[in-house]
Amino acid sequence: MARSYRKTPITGMTTAESDKRFKKAEHRRERRKLKATDLTDDTPADPKSFGNPWASEKDGKQWIDPTKSPKLMRK
Repeated sequence: MARSYRKTPITGMTTAESDKRFKKAEHRRERRKLKATDLTDDTPADPKSFGNPWASEKDGKQWIDPTKSPKLMRK
């Protein structure tokens, strides 16, 4: 298998499998807020006010040393 290893030594800082549950909840909250506002009188809420990435289960990415931890370089 030619592509079974990562090319870039970057991995997520998390114990969570994915952000899917967080993203679904935030998009649902945004849709409900948009439906609740009267667009003739009010301006809609800013989409950036929903889904704060620092509040999710994943906290970003980190560089790793591939020689010290070769298991993390597996896809």
